Amino acid sequence: MGFARTCAVALIGVDGVLVEVQADLEPGVTAFTLVGLPDKSLTESRDRVRAAIVNSGVAWPQKKLTVGLSPASVPKGGSGFDIAVACAILAAAERVDPREIAGLTMIGEVGLDGSVRPVRGVLPAVLAAADAGYKRVVVPEQAAPEASLVPDVTVLGVRSLRQLIALLADEPVPEEETPQDGEPPAPFLAGLPALPDAAPGLIGMPGNEHVADLADVAGQTRARRALEIAAAGRHHLFFEGPPGAGKTMLAERLPGLLPDLTPQESLEVTAVHSVAGALPPGQPLVSRPPYCAPHHSATMAALVGGGSGLPRPGAVSLAHHGVLFLDEAAECATRVLDALRQPLESGSIVVARAAGMMRMPARFLLVLAANPCPCGLYGGPGGECECRPASVRRYHARLSGPLLDRVDLRVGVEPLARHELFANGGRSESTAQAAERVREARERAAARFLGTPWSTNSEVPGHELRTRYPALPGALGEAEADLECGRLTARGLDRVLRVAWTVADLAGHDRPNHEDVGFALELRTGVRRGALQGDFA
Repeated sequence: MGFARTCAVALIGVDGVLVEVQADLEPGVTAFTLVGLPDKSLTESRDRVRAAIVNSGVAWPQKKLTVGLSPASVPKGGSGFDIAVACAILAAAERVDPREIAGLTMIGEVGLDGSVRPVRGVLPAVLAAADAGYKRVVVPEQAAPEASLVPDVTVLGVRSLRQLIALLADEPVPEEETPQDGEPPAPFLAGLPALPDAAPGLIGMPGNEHVADLADVAGQTRARRALEIAAAGRHHLFFEGPPGAGKTMLAERLPGLLPDLTPQESLEVTAVHSVAGALPPGQPLVSRPPYCAPHHSATMAALVGGGSGLPRPGAVSLAHHGVLFLDEAAECATRVLDALRQPLESGSIVVARAAGMMRMPARFLLVLAANPCPCGLYGGPGGECECRPASVRRYHARLSGPLLDRVDLRVGVEPLARHELFANGGRSESTAQAAERVREARERAAARFLGTPWSTNSEVPGHELRTRYPALPGALGEAEADLECGRLTARGLDRVLRVAWTVADLAGHDRPNHEDVGFALELRTGVRRGALQGDFA
């Protein structure tokens, strides 16, 4: 009788659970049984592993074979267990020493020819192995750069099962063929495509070399200032205006104003995109904030996560530490939009399904854009809107009050006049100039919050704002009056104060004054309350 064990990782969202893979060989009728709550794709590994072992030059053991995945109560799926199952069988058959694989964590799929192929979620799987105390992992060669992002872990990247057997048995490692010049690479070498049912409509994902410049946007002074405030304080933003006014252009340029991700944020974002299979080839680490813009017809599962079996990350998670842009927001299903309310408050999303529960990070910067009415011409200078008042009311009602109450900045984007469109050749201040002001404002906020769990103004609880970080005396008079008459909620007042602090940081003020609070209140309510503030500088 032969017995061997090694380790693999089961992913639930971006959280990994260590799974012990045990193989047992006993005399009896030749059979291969896989137990431990595997799904369909994992059950099919029996045929993949058998063919891979035979095509790697090793005889298949003619005995009763049982492979167990423990703990058996954890659902397991995907092809990432293939290497661990194959090596456990080889060790049980004494082709390799069982002691050599006992301390290894193995992640990867095997092809029928014995090749080792990458799978989704390598980074979170290696992170889980490291947290469990494992210091050595085996991954496909193409995934080795991603796995190497985890500190204090020795990564062994292999091309084939033949190479892995040789390494474990201390034998000469065979050379594997590489694609010749001009030959198309194997499909798995070109990267794994994004999940079609988890993240439709993604654009501007990490690895997109083209960065839209704010200089391309003509005019729209107020909207540009709101964009800058949103980037500096991570405040959610709502653009409303007629078609062609520039709402989408402005939103697409917001990621360029955001600073680079911190090392910890990079690991979090990379882990989510690794699980979704959205990492671009040759870029194992995401260093820039992601930008996700699903179509307005996106389903609930596409937006917050879901799918058959265990839930998969949705757009809110793929936009973690980045920007989630919903264009034509009033055309989205109301229940889909209202599903954003919980992650906007908590910074995470919990999706429960019959197969299990998943918690995914979802701390994103939300940008909504909508027309003023179904035809888009309501309130325009031409007076050409033919929408009935009831239609306009129904259109606006799709954006619920509780959702808009969580949006700090509401800006009307007006059509451009001729002189604005052609002024300075249609060019204006660049993204680099605005991003420098955003960086300085964030540094002021970071210095103020040193020693606290917060880094931007939008994260500070309302009680802390009112007690530890108050505005100048008398600065909140107008906002308090709006609260008394019902134009502001208590949450709205806290958000006005957060925005006022961001306006003050951009202007270089030590504390928000009356003008800072007034401008924040104007952006919150959408009601003009005086002249537009001058340059923050």
